[in-house]
Amino acid sequence: MNSQVEILLVDDNPADLELMRDVLAEKRHLVRVACAGDGEEALTMLHRESTIGCRKPDLVVLDLNLPRKDGRAVLAAIKSDPNLRSIPVVIFTTSQAPHDIEHSYMLGANCFVTKPGNLHDFLAVLDRLEDFWLGVARLPRQEGHD
Repeated sequence: MNSQVEILLVDDNPADLELMRDVLAEKRHLVRVACAGDGEEALTMLHRESTIGCRKPDLVVLDLNLPRKDGRAVLAAIKSDPNLRSIPVVIFTTSQAPHDIEHSYMLGANCFVTKPGNLHDFLAVLDRLEDFWLGVARLPRQEGHD
């Protein structure tokens, strides 16, 4: 993919957000990253971009355990909104619970990845996610931004 990719990272852990943003910024793909620290902020950002005609993100990376509105509710809202549902959502969370995995896919998640507990594995997983979603997968382009 040669054009800039818009990614929305949603996580309440500032260290994880900063690390993900830094890793994506130094990769070979042209990426613009926006961050939200809770579910309400994420939905506000998504709806604002949708209603004022701004470019929506090409990919959302979403934690499940968020303050104000948890990631499950955010995922359900994205996938039930005709203006947002085509955006791929990657669940990136510490949970390994089978119920969380199954429920996320039932709500429309495009991918479920458990965050590794150590830095080396965390970085390796981010590399794999970046390689797949920005290098292999074809992301839906928003109208007028091809």
